[in-house]
Amino acid sequence: MIVTSVVLTDIVHDNSSSPKAALLLASHVINNTAKLIWCNWLALDEHWQDKIKLKALSKHYKFDVDEVAFIAADQLESNDKEQEVLLASIAQIQNYMQGQRSDFDLPIDTSSGTAFQQRVWGALQEIGYGETISYATLAQRVDNPKGFRAVAQANGKNPFSVIIPCHRVISSDGKLGGYTGGLDKKEYLLALEGITCKV
Repeated sequence: MIVTSVVLTDIVHDNSSSPKAALLLASHVINNTAKLIWCNWLALDEHWQDKIKLKALSKHYKFDVDEVAFIAADQLESNDKEQEVLLASIAQIQNYMQGQRSDFDLPIDTSSGTAFQQRVWGALQEIGYGETISYATLAQRVDNPKGFRAVAQANGKNPFSVIIPCHRVISSDGKLGGYTGGLDKKEYLLALEGITCKV
């Protein structure tokens, strides 16, 4: 079993001093059916499902919206080899969100990307925790120094938010740049790693 995609879908600003990640989805396959696992320790809103734009997610992350079912993380079975990987993913992401982990050790499948996208995603994994680089620098690292726009597009197609840290790529002027999930999520992840950027 391999993880096929992870997406941070919401940030909640509650009464505490800092915002919290409200929901993480891992799209994958259990018994040949796409499932979206919601990490219930992060779901702070009982109406969370209503906020998810399933059609957009299915297009971006390449799963059939009609075959999707939601199951809570606490319903996964640790003695099932497929679901064990998802539980490991959830645990590692939870540790990252709590500041207890700076990298990931998970079997991920990047075959949905083109050869160029896979090169970019590989280079993203070389950017260290708490570090940022520009799109231009990333283009140089994949031997395409004039292709920063193509690199930015490949970033946007990254199916592994958080695990493949595309949030660590910012504009040359120090501003956040773009982020498929929304700039509030990029700002949240960078702040979690101790990085402050211009908005």
